[in-house]
Amino acid sequence: MDRRSFIRKAGVTGAGAAASAALLAAPAIAQSLPKVSWRCTSSFPKALDTIYGAGETMARYVREATDGNFNIQVFAAGEIVPGLQAADAAAAGTVECCHTASYYYWGKNPTFALATAVPFMFNARQMNAWIYHGGGHDLLNEFYAKQGLYGLACGNTGAQMGGWYRKEINTVADLKGLKMRVGGFAGKVLETLGLVPQQIAGGDIYPALEKGTIDAAEWVGPYDDEKLGFHKVAPYYYYPGWWEGGPTLHALVNLAKWQELPKPYQVALTSACQAANCDMMATYDYKNPAALRRLVANGAQLRPFSQEVMKACFEASNQTYGEISASNADFKKIFDSQVAFRKDAYLWAQLSEYTFDTFMMVQQRTEAL
Repeated sequence: MDRRSFIRKAGVTGAGAAASAALLAAPAIAQSLPKVSWRCTSSFPKALDTIYGAGETMARYVREATDGNFNIQVFAAGEIVPGLQAADAAAAGTVECCHTASYYYWGKNPTFALATAVPFMFNARQMNAWIYHGGGHDLLNEFYAKQGLYGLACGNTGAQMGGWYRKEINTVADLKGLKMRVGGFAGKVLETLGLVPQQIAGGDIYPALEKGTIDAAEWVGPYDDEKLGFHKVAPYYYYPGWWEGGPTLHALVNLAKWQELPKPYQVALTSACQAANCDMMATYDYKNPAALRRLVANGAQLRPFSQEVMKACFEASNQTYGEISASNADFKKIFDSQVAFRKDAYLWAQLSEYTFDTFMMVQQRTEAL
């Protein structure tokens, strides 16, 4: 055999051996895991790209991390079930999972609200700290398991605005008789002050406000509120949304389907939800400032809630917590954990972080930035 023929044949053999090794390596791992296709129903319309988009972000990360073997298809509110029935559909197995705000289901059990936000509790960073490092994840899933669900934090809006009103709210008396779309647990608190809460899905709020079916509405903050056009029918834009300091969205998975998932897929979904949780908060922080400027330029009138209103709402919240805790063991267990962390969380937040932020805000107001 001549030298050139030997080298050519050896090269072909070597390349074939390398290709065989590659085929035995990567695909062997992939072939050991099944193809899994899930449907995820969202509580949000596609038009709200940031809040709906967190579900899409989660699904994309899962798909890419598993080389397409675990595919989650996200459906907007109404495409499979109405937005406020998303968790019911996941629990029943109509879909494998949903992307929603847990507090939408507080009427079934007030404990659901603690997974998203309750009045005068955490900001976004504190909520994440409690979920990921304060035992919140396990406590919530102990409760979710009783509902046939498994939950993973999957999005946060940050502290929300206090909503849009047809008239100014200067005193507690101004709340009496007010028909307001307000999500979750806040409605129960405000009801004790005479307000009439309405639970309405995001896509249905504008028509109700425009027709006068409701007098006020809260949703999220400047970016989403601008898209929904609330400033066109209710000029007064109040802050802060004291009932939603750090509202957390969840991917709620049918418990049986979660338990069936191979461990690598559970890890992929967990990681994807955590990434989407971070990404959504960052997106709102980036988009809200410009949206707020546009809203004010188009007639929105910013108003802070008075200290009288804030204090009355704080006291009404504490009274409501006591009443529910006295009769609901699940609520009390999770609420007590949150309260225990809240005191230390705000002790820390008022030092370096608050002092730095306050100084920089003063510089912004004096146009030094």
